[in-house]
Amino acid sequence: MIDQTPVLASLDRDAVLAETVENLCAQEACEASWHRISRDQPLPSLDVLIEIVSLLRAVLFPGFFGPQDVSERTMPYYAGSALDRVVKLLSEQINRGYCFVCAKENRSPCNDCELRSEAVALEFIRRLPRVRELLAKDVQAAFDGDPAAKSPGETIFCYPSIKALTNHRIAHQLHHLGVDIIPRIIGEMAHSDTGIDIHPGAHIGEAFFIDHGTGTVIGETCIIGKNVRLYQGVTLGAKSFPKDDSGSRLVKGLARHPIVEDDVTIYAGATILGRVTIGQGAVIGGNVWVTQDVPAGARIVQARASEQVFIGGAGI
Repeated sequence: MIDQTPVLASLDRDAVLAETVENLCAQEACEASWHRISRDQPLPSLDVLIEIVSLLRAVLFPGFFGPQDVSERTMPYYAGSALDRVVKLLSEQINRGYCFVCAKENRSPCNDCELRSEAVALEFIRRLPRVRELLAKDVQAAFDGDPAAKSPGETIFCYPSIKALTNHRIAHQLHHLGVDIIPRIIGEMAHSDTGIDIHPGAHIGEAFFIDHGTGTVIGETCIIGKNVRLYQGVTLGAKSFPKDDSGSRLVKGLARHPIVEDDVTIYAGATILGRVTIGQGAVIGGNVWVTQDVPAGARIVQARASEQVFIGGAGI
């Protein structure tokens, strides 16, 4: 076989580097991809946020993560040391998040960003007992809902649902404390690791379980009740994206994702779009497409003619 690789002419190394650097650094070429440091504050650090989440995971699940020899006697010392470092690191990252948005929105410089960032970080720390309480119920729901689980501890170690929910419940608190960009980064860290995509704005009740998990998407304005179970590939998404009067920009902040009431089960591959309500105790079958409200207690499944039907209710 004849090698058809083109023969390159001899190139001047310094000339090529100089030309390439000039092209890459031209303002018009990198306007959308280059972040200029605003007020001497760099971007949030992914490495630091990974450390923060790791420290929090070890405090929320002591013995499972972090020091494995932690005991009742040593736990207060370890937790205090870990949380003290979290406050320091998180305060700085929150401040960087504020500056990131300030630069984008050209807001006036704020004189109290550092104090505000530390206050928010401390308020977040104050909420951690509630976060642990929710996660403990998520762990129990995973154990109760999966016959393959031999112990609740197995779900903490192994289940992507618990990892994703840990990140989400951390990110959700920061989101509702008005923290910029940091909650999205923490959510996307879990998305990359587990394939579960949960926007930090989504409200998720206690005892929530996503079996297997891969490909699950939960949108920003979702409201999910207690004791809800999803399977892999479920989408709780938006049906449409309205634009402003100019027709050039999407309208932000609209309630555009589903409400899922208590005790609902949604099987693999189901897609539920728009601000619809899935009533309490309803069961949504696999690969079903839902864009209308589902009554409480109904079961919706695929029909032979590719129609959706309620069992015990009216068809849609």
